Amino acid sequence: MEILFAASVFLILYAYAGYPAVIILLSVFLSKPVKKDNIEPAVSMIIAAYNEEKHIKEKLLNTLSIDYPHDKLEIIVASDGSTDRTDEIARSFEQNTSGKKVVLHRVEGRLGKTATQNSAVKIASGEIIVFSDAADMYDRNAIRELVKNFADTSVGAVSGMYHYKNPTGSQVGFGTILFWELENFIKSRQTRIHTITGCSGCIYSVRKTLYAELPANIISDLVEPLAILRKGYRIVFEPKALAIQDTTEKTTQEFKMRIRVIVRGMNGLLYMKTLLNPFQYPYVSFQLFSHKILRWFVPVFCISAFISNSFLVMDNVYYRILFLAQCIFYFLAVIGLLLEKRNISNKIFFLPMYFTIVNAASLISIFKIVKRENIVVWQTRR
Repeated sequence: MEILFAASVFLILYAYAGYPAVIILLSVFLSKPVKKDNIEPAVSMIIAAYNEEKHIKEKLLNTLSIDYPHDKLEIIVASDGSTDRTDEIARSFEQNTSGKKVVLHRVEGRLGKTATQNSAVKIASGEIIVFSDAADMYDRNAIRELVKNFADTSVGAVSGMYHYKNPTGSQVGFGTILFWELENFIKSRQTRIHTITGCSGCIYSVRKTLYAELPANIISDLVEPLAILRKGYRIVFEPKALAIQDTTEKTTQEFKMRIRVIVRGMNGLLYMKTLLNPFQYPYVSFQLFSHKILRWFVPVFCISAFISNSFLVMDNVYYRILFLAQCIFYFLAVIGLLLEKRNISNKIFFLPMYFTIVNAASLISIFKIVKRENIVVWQTRR
Protein backbone atom coordinates (compact mmCIF):
# COMPACT_ATOMS: atom_id res chain seq x y z
CA MET A 1 0.00 0.00 0.00
CA GLU A 2 2.87 2.37 0.72
CA ILE A 3 4.33 1.73 -2.74
CA LEU A 4 0.93 2.20 -4.39
CA PHE A 5 0.32 5.43 -2.50
CA ALA A 6 3.79 6.82 -3.24
CA ALA A 7 3.54 5.91 -6.95
CA SER A 8 0.06 7.47 -7.25
CA VAL A 9 1.13 10.74 -5.63
CA PHE A 10 4.29 10.86 -7.75
CA LEU A 11 2.34 10.45 -10.99
CA ILE A 12 -0.18 13.14 -10.01
CA LEU A 13 2.59 15.57 -9.12
CA TYR A 14 4.56 14.71 -12.24
CA ALA A 15 1.56 15.28 -14.52
CA TYR A 16 0.88 18.78 -13.17
CA ALA A 17 4.26 20.00 -11.90
CA GLY A 18 7.04 17.57 -12.77
CA TYR A 19 6.56 17.62 -16.53
CA PRO A 20 6.45 21.45 -16.72
CA ALA A 21 9.64 21.52 -14.60
CA VAL A 22 11.35 19.07 -16.97
CA ILE A 23 10.27 21.14 -19.98
CA ILE A 24 11.64 24.31 -18.36
CA LEU A 25 14.95 22.59 -17.68
CA LEU A 26 15.22 21.20 -21.22
CA SER A 27 14.40 24.62 -22.73
CA VAL A 28 17.39 26.12 -20.89
CA PHE A 29 19.83 23.79 -22.68
CA LEU A 30 17.99 23.11 -25.95
CA SER A 31 16.86 25.90 -28.23
CA LYS A 32 15.65 25.75 -31.83
CA PRO A 33 14.32 29.21 -32.73
CA VAL A 34 11.78 29.68 -35.51
CA LYS A 35 12.96 31.76 -38.48
CA LYS A 36 10.16 34.33 -38.76
CA ASP A 37 9.59 36.93 -41.45
CA ASN A 38 6.87 39.41 -42.46
CA ILE A 39 5.43 37.31 -45.28
CA GLU A 40 1.89 37.63 -46.71
CA PRO A 41 0.79 34.31 -48.21
CA ALA A 42 -2.82 33.77 -49.32
CA VAL A 43 -4.86 32.72 -46.27
CA SER A 44 -8.23 30.98 -45.98
CA MET A 45 -9.90 31.23 -42.58
CA ILE A 46 -12.40 28.44 -41.96
CA ILE A 47 -15.00 29.26 -39.30
CA ALA A 48 -16.76 26.09 -38.14
CA ALA A 49 -20.34 26.89 -37.16
CA TYR A 50 -23.45 25.09 -36.02
CA ASN A 51 -26.47 27.25 -35.08
CA GLU A 52 -24.28 30.25 -34.32
CA GLU A 53 -26.74 33.06 -35.09
CA LYS A 54 -25.84 34.56 -31.71
CA HIS A 55 -22.15 34.96 -32.58
CA ILE A 56 -21.62 34.74 -36.34
CA LYS A 57 -22.27 38.41 -37.16
CA GLU A 58 -19.83 39.64 -34.52
CA LYS A 59 -17.31 37.01 -35.64
CA LEU A 60 -17.48 38.07 -39.28
CA LEU A 61 -17.18 41.75 -38.39
CA ASN A 62 -14.18 40.89 -36.25
CA THR A 63 -12.58 38.87 -39.07
CA LEU A 64 -13.16 41.60 -41.65
CA SER A 65 -11.36 44.05 -39.35
CA ILE A 66 -8.22 41.90 -39.13
CA ASP A 67 -5.08 43.57 -40.49
CA TYR A 68 -4.30 41.50 -43.58
CA PRO A 69 -4.39 42.34 -47.33
CA HIS A 70 -8.00 42.13 -48.51
CA ASP A 71 -7.06 40.25 -51.67
CA LYS A 72 -5.15 37.59 -49.71
CA LEU A 73 -7.72 36.70 -47.04
CA GLU A 74 -10.62 34.39 -47.81
CA ILE A 75 -13.25 33.78 -45.11
CA ILE A 76 -15.21 30.53 -45.28
CA VAL A 77 -18.15 29.97 -42.93
CA ALA A 78 -18.40 26.17 -42.76
CA SER A 79 -21.95 25.56 -41.58
CA ASP A 80 -22.54 22.03 -40.28
CA GLY A 81 -26.22 21.74 -41.20
CA SER A 82 -27.26 24.80 -39.17
CA THR A 83 -31.03 25.13 -38.65
CA ASP A 84 -31.13 28.72 -37.38
CA ARG A 85 -30.17 32.01 -39.13
CA THR A 86 -26.43 31.24 -39.29
CA ASP A 87 -26.42 30.68 -43.06
CA GLU A 88 -28.60 33.71 -43.74
CA ILE A 89 -26.32 35.99 -41.74
CA ALA A 90 -23.20 34.56 -43.39
CA ARG A 91 -24.66 35.13 -46.88
CA SER A 92 -25.37 38.76 -46.01
CA PHE A 93 -21.59 39.29 -45.70
CA GLU A 94 -20.76 37.93 -49.16
CA GLN A 95 -21.15 41.45 -50.53
CA ASN A 96 -19.12 43.55 -48.10
CA THR A 97 -17.20 46.80 -48.42
CA SER A 98 -13.86 45.49 -47.11
CA GLY A 99 -13.00 43.73 -50.34
CA LYS A 100 -12.34 40.48 -48.46
CA LYS A 101 -13.99 37.36 -49.83
CA VAL A 102 -16.66 35.78 -47.62
CA VAL A 103 -18.07 32.39 -48.63
CA LEU A 104 -20.80 30.27 -47.04
CA HIS A 105 -19.98 26.57 -47.34
CA ARG A 106 -22.91 24.52 -46.07
CA VAL A 107 -22.43 20.85 -45.20
CA GLU A 108 -25.62 18.81 -44.98
CA GLY A 109 -26.35 16.07 -42.50
CA ARG A 110 -24.78 17.33 -39.25
CA LEU A 111 -21.44 15.62 -39.78
CA GLY A 112 -19.47 17.17 -36.93
CA LYS A 113 -16.65 19.71 -36.78
CA THR A 114 -13.85 17.58 -38.22
CA ALA A 115 -15.85 16.38 -41.23
CA THR A 116 -17.08 19.95 -41.84
CA GLN A 117 -13.50 21.22 -41.79
CA ASN A 118 -12.43 18.45 -44.19
CA SER A 119 -15.09 19.58 -46.64
CA ALA A 120 -14.23 23.29 -46.32
CA VAL A 121 -10.51 22.73 -46.88
CA LYS A 122 -11.27 21.24 -50.30
CA ILE A 123 -12.76 24.53 -51.54
CA ALA A 124 -10.23 26.79 -49.79
CA SER A 125 -7.93 28.73 -52.11
CA GLY A 126 -5.35 29.85 -49.55
CA GLU A 127 -1.83 28.55 -49.15
CA ILE A 128 -2.33 28.72 -45.38
CA ILE A 129 -5.52 27.47 -43.69
CA VAL A 130 -6.56 29.08 -40.39
CA PHE A 131 -9.16 27.24 -38.31
CA SER A 132 -11.45 29.23 -36.04
CA ASP A 133 -14.64 28.91 -34.01
CA ALA A 134 -17.61 31.25 -34.34
CA ALA A 135 -17.61 32.51 -30.76
CA ASP A 136 -13.91 33.42 -30.57
CA MET A 137 -12.70 36.89 -31.51
CA TYR A 138 -9.22 37.45 -32.94
CA ASP A 139 -6.76 40.17 -32.13
CA ARG A 140 -6.29 42.53 -35.08
CA ASN A 141 -2.78 41.20 -35.79
CA ALA A 142 -3.50 37.52 -35.13
CA ILE A 143 -3.17 36.26 -38.72
CA ARG A 144 0.00 38.25 -39.38
CA GLU A 145 1.57 36.79 -36.25
CA LEU A 146 0.57 33.25 -37.27
CA VAL A 147 1.92 33.40 -40.82
CA LYS A 148 5.28 34.91 -39.83
CA ASN A 149 6.22 31.45 -38.62
CA PHE A 150 5.63 29.86 -42.03
CA ALA A 151 8.68 31.72 -43.35
CA ASP A 152 10.51 28.82 -41.71
CA THR A 153 10.20 25.91 -44.16
CA SER A 154 10.47 23.38 -41.32
CA VAL A 155 7.18 24.65 -39.81
CA GLY A 156 4.04 22.81 -40.88
CA ALA A 157 1.47 24.22 -38.46
CA VAL A 158 1.20 27.12 -36.02
CA SER A 159 -1.02 27.41 -32.95
CA GLY A 160 -2.19 30.71 -31.56
CA MET A 161 -3.07 31.38 -27.94
CA TYR A 162 -6.34 31.48 -26.03
CA HIS A 163 -6.87 34.62 -24.00
CA TYR A 164 -9.75 33.90 -21.64
CA LYS A 165 -12.06 36.42 -20.01
CA ASN A 166 -14.24 35.62 -17.00
CA PRO A 167 -16.91 38.36 -17.24
CA THR A 168 -19.20 36.90 -14.57
CA GLY A 169 -16.43 35.97 -12.11
CA SER A 170 -17.54 32.33 -12.05
CA GLN A 171 -15.55 29.76 -10.07
CA VAL A 172 -15.18 27.48 -13.08
CA GLY A 173 -13.99 30.51 -15.07
CA PHE A 174 -11.09 31.06 -12.69
CA GLY A 175 -10.19 27.37 -13.08
CA THR A 176 -10.29 27.61 -16.86
CA ILE A 177 -7.97 30.63 -16.88
CA LEU A 178 -5.48 28.91 -14.57
CA PHE A 179 -5.58 25.73 -16.67
CA TRP A 180 -4.88 27.59 -19.92
CA GLU A 181 -2.18 29.77 -18.39
CA LEU A 182 -0.34 26.53 -17.59
CA GLU A 183 -1.07 25.10 -21.06
CA ASN A 184 0.20 28.22 -22.82
CA PHE A 185 3.35 28.26 -20.72
CA ILE A 186 4.06 24.60 -21.53
CA LYS A 187 3.48 25.20 -25.26
CA SER A 188 5.91 28.13 -25.25
CA ARG A 189 8.62 25.92 -23.75
CA GLN A 190 7.87 22.98 -26.04
CA THR A 191 8.26 25.26 -29.06
CA ARG A 192 11.57 26.58 -27.77
CA ILE A 193 12.92 23.02 -27.55
CA HIS A 194 11.54 21.81 -30.89
CA THR A 195 7.80 21.27 -31.37
CA ILE A 196 4.41 21.20 -29.67
CA THR A 197 2.08 18.23 -30.20
CA GLY A 198 -1.36 19.87 -30.24
CA CYS A 199 -2.89 23.21 -31.17
CA SER A 200 -5.50 25.54 -29.69
CA GLY A 201 -8.74 24.54 -31.41
CA CYS A 202 -10.06 28.04 -32.05
CA ILE A 203 -6.85 29.47 -33.54
CA TYR A 204 -4.42 27.31 -35.42
CA SER A 205 -3.08 27.22 -38.95
CA VAL A 206 -1.59 24.69 -41.34
CA ARG A 207 -0.02 24.57 -44.76
CA LYS A 208 -2.81 23.43 -47.09
CA THR A 209 -0.45 21.06 -48.90
CA LEU A 210 0.14 19.21 -45.62
CA TYR A 211 -3.50 18.98 -44.50
CA ALA A 212 -4.61 15.42 -43.77
CA GLU A 213 -8.30 14.53 -44.05
CA LEU A 214 -9.37 12.96 -40.75
CA PRO A 215 -12.19 10.64 -39.63
CA ALA A 216 -15.24 12.45 -38.20
CA ASN A 217 -14.74 11.14 -34.64
CA ILE A 218 -11.19 12.52 -34.39
CA ILE A 219 -10.39 15.84 -32.72
CA SER A 220 -8.68 17.87 -35.42
CA ASP A 221 -6.67 20.35 -33.32
CA LEU A 222 -4.75 17.45 -31.74
CA VAL A 223 -4.54 14.94 -34.59
CA GLU A 224 -4.02 17.30 -37.54
CA PRO A 225 -0.78 18.65 -35.99
CA LEU A 226 0.30 15.08 -35.16
CA ALA A 227 -0.29 14.02 -38.77
CA ILE A 228 1.89 16.92 -39.91
CA LEU A 229 4.53 16.04 -37.31
CA ARG A 230 4.64 12.52 -38.71
CA LYS A 231 5.55 14.03 -42.09
CA GLY A 232 8.65 15.57 -40.51
CA TYR A 233 7.52 19.16 -39.85
CA ARG A 234 7.50 21.25 -36.68
CA ILE A 235 4.39 22.52 -34.95
CA VAL A 236 5.00 25.82 -33.16
CA PHE A 237 3.20 28.07 -30.71
CA GLU A 238 2.76 31.79 -31.39
CA PRO A 239 1.75 33.67 -28.20
CA LYS A 240 1.22 36.95 -30.09
CA ALA A 241 -1.62 35.41 -32.14
CA LEU A 242 -4.51 35.87 -29.72
CA ALA A 243 -8.04 34.48 -29.76
CA ILE A 244 -10.27 36.02 -27.11
CA GLN A 245 -12.92 33.84 -25.53
CA ASP A 246 -15.28 33.96 -22.55
CA THR A 247 -14.92 31.15 -20.04
CA THR A 248 -17.77 28.79 -19.25
CA GLU A 249 -20.00 29.94 -16.39
CA LYS A 250 -21.24 26.63 -15.00
CA THR A 251 -19.51 23.40 -14.07
CA THR A 252 -22.08 21.44 -16.11
CA GLN A 253 -20.96 23.27 -19.27
CA GLU A 254 -17.28 22.69 -18.54
CA PHE A 255 -17.90 19.07 -17.55
CA LYS A 256 -19.73 18.19 -20.79
CA MET A 257 -17.18 20.06 -22.90
CA ARG A 258 -14.28 18.28 -21.20
CA ILE A 259 -15.82 14.85 -21.80
CA ARG A 260 -16.30 15.64 -25.50
CA VAL A 261 -12.75 16.95 -25.90
CA ILE A 262 -11.08 14.13 -23.93
CA VAL A 263 -13.00 11.31 -25.64
CA ARG A 264 -12.14 12.73 -29.05
CA GLY A 265 -8.56 13.28 -27.92
CA MET A 266 -8.20 9.69 -26.73
CA ASN A 267 -9.63 8.37 -29.99
CA GLY A 268 -7.26 10.69 -31.81
CA LEU A 269 -4.22 9.38 -29.97
CA LEU A 270 -5.27 5.80 -30.67
CA TYR A 271 -5.54 6.79 -34.33
CA MET A 272 -1.98 8.20 -34.23
CA LYS A 273 -0.53 5.54 -31.93
CA THR A 274 2.61 5.14 -34.04
CA LEU A 275 3.82 8.44 -32.53
CA LEU A 276 3.91 6.80 -29.11
CA ASN A 277 6.94 4.75 -30.18
CA PRO A 278 9.84 6.24 -28.13
CA PHE A 279 12.46 4.69 -30.40
CA GLN A 280 11.07 6.32 -33.55
CA TYR A 281 9.66 9.55 -32.05
CA PRO A 282 11.48 10.08 -28.72
CA TYR A 283 10.60 13.73 -28.03
CA VAL A 284 7.04 13.53 -29.37
CA SER A 285 6.22 10.31 -27.50
CA PHE A 286 7.68 11.80 -24.29
CA GLN A 287 5.35 14.79 -24.64
CA LEU A 288 2.29 12.66 -25.44
CA PHE A 289 2.83 10.30 -22.51
CA SER A 290 3.66 13.07 -20.05
CA HIS A 291 1.24 15.77 -21.14
CA LYS A 292 -1.71 13.82 -22.52
CA ILE A 293 -1.92 10.22 -21.30
CA LEU A 294 -0.81 10.82 -17.72
CA ARG A 295 -3.12 13.87 -17.45
CA TRP A 296 -6.07 11.79 -18.62
CA PHE A 297 -5.27 9.08 -16.04
CA VAL A 298 -4.87 11.45 -13.08
CA PRO A 299 -8.36 10.49 -11.71
CA VAL A 300 -7.23 6.85 -11.59
CA PHE A 301 -4.15 7.91 -9.64
CA CYS A 302 -6.31 10.07 -7.33
CA ILE A 303 -8.59 7.15 -6.52
CA SER A 304 -5.65 4.80 -5.89
CA ALA A 305 -3.98 7.45 -3.69
CA PHE A 306 -7.15 7.93 -1.63
CA ILE A 307 -7.84 4.21 -1.18
CA SER A 308 -4.25 3.23 -0.41
CA ASN A 309 -3.94 6.16 2.00
CA SER A 310 -7.08 5.01 3.85
CA PHE A 311 -5.35 1.69 4.59
CA LEU A 312 -2.30 3.50 5.97
CA VAL A 313 -3.93 6.04 8.32
CA MET A 314 -3.22 3.93 11.39
CA ASP A 315 0.47 3.48 10.56
CA ASN A 316 1.69 6.97 11.48
CA VAL A 317 0.68 10.60 11.78
CA TYR A 318 2.15 11.42 8.37
CA TYR A 319 -0.45 9.28 6.59
CA ARG A 320 -3.25 10.62 8.79
CA ILE A 321 -2.37 14.21 7.84
CA LEU A 322 -2.25 13.34 4.14
CA PHE A 323 -5.59 11.51 4.29
CA LEU A 324 -7.17 14.44 6.13
CA ALA A 325 -5.78 16.84 3.50
CA GLN A 326 -7.37 14.79 0.71
CA CYS A 327 -10.72 14.73 2.52
CA ILE A 328 -10.64 18.51 3.04
CA PHE A 329 -9.71 19.09 -0.61
CA TYR A 330 -12.65 17.08 -1.95
CA PHE A 331 -14.96 18.56 0.70
CA LEU A 332 -14.05 22.05 -0.56
CA ALA A 333 -14.86 20.90 -4.10
CA VAL A 334 -18.33 19.77 -2.98
CA ILE A 335 -18.92 23.05 -1.12
CA GLY A 336 -17.90 24.93 -4.26
CA LEU A 337 -20.44 23.00 -6.33
CA LEU A 338 -23.19 23.65 -3.79
CA LEU A 339 -22.39 27.36 -3.69
CA GLU A 340 -22.44 27.52 -7.48
CA LYS A 341 -25.99 26.12 -7.49
CA ARG A 342 -26.94 29.06 -5.30
CA ASN A 343 -25.10 31.45 -7.66
CA ILE A 344 -22.49 32.20 -4.99
CA SER A 345 -18.89 32.49 -6.18
CA ASN A 346 -15.84 32.31 -3.93
CA LYS A 347 -12.24 32.00 -5.13
CA ILE A 348 -11.36 29.76 -2.18
CA PHE A 349 -13.23 26.86 -3.77
CA PHE A 350 -12.40 27.27 -7.47
CA LEU A 351 -9.21 25.17 -7.57
CA PRO A 352 -10.55 22.06 -5.72
CA MET A 353 -13.81 22.28 -7.69
CA TYR A 354 -12.17 22.69 -11.10
CA PHE A 355 -9.61 19.95 -10.43
CA THR A 356 -12.37 17.57 -9.38
CA ILE A 357 -14.75 18.19 -12.30
CA VAL A 358 -11.98 18.03 -14.91
CA ASN A 359 -10.73 14.72 -13.56
CA ALA A 360 -14.26 13.35 -13.16
CA ALA A 361 -14.70 14.13 -16.87
CA SER A 362 -11.45 12.27 -17.61
CA LEU A 363 -12.64 9.24 -15.68
CA ILE A 364 -15.95 9.11 -17.54
CA SER A 365 -14.06 9.56 -20.82
CA ILE A 366 -11.91 6.51 -20.04
CA PHE A 367 -15.06 4.43 -19.54
CA LYS A 368 -16.48 5.72 -22.82
CA ILE A 369 -13.31 4.75 -24.66
CA VAL A 370 -13.39 1.27 -23.12
CA LYS A 371 -17.00 0.98 -24.32
CA ARG A 372 -15.86 2.25 -27.75
CA GLU A 373 -18.16 5.26 -27.70
CA ASN A 374 -17.59 8.11 -30.15
CA ILE A 375 -18.55 11.78 -29.92
CA VAL A 376 -18.74 13.36 -33.36
CA VAL A 377 -20.91 16.49 -33.14
CA TRP A 378 -20.65 19.47 -30.81
CA GLN A 379 -23.33 21.62 -29.22
CA THR A 380 -23.30 25.39 -29.44
CA ARG A 381 -22.78 27.01 -26.06
CA ARG A 382 -25.66 29.25 -25.05
